[in-house]
Amino acid sequence: MNTNGNRLNDEGIMTIEEARQRIESAIAQFGPHAGMAIDLVINEVRGDQGREAANALIDEFDLELEYNIAPIESGSGD
Repeated sequence: MNTNGNRLNDEGIMTIEEARQRIESAIAQFGPHAGMAIDLVINEVRGDQGREAANALIDEFDLELEYNIAPIESGSGD
């Protein structure tokens, strides 16, 4: 945790652990309707950590099957 008490690093970049917690929270709160909230997290991770990190979360939570969030292809804005 940084000095502000959140799990963003000192540069304001979302950590993978924070992304996991946000995804888990969205699933718990919105269930099958969590896709839009999860997509926002995935896009932030892609911007902060890169395509590979975003795709790892998509695989970890099986987001393609559950929420139609497909892995990010190489060369698609990365």
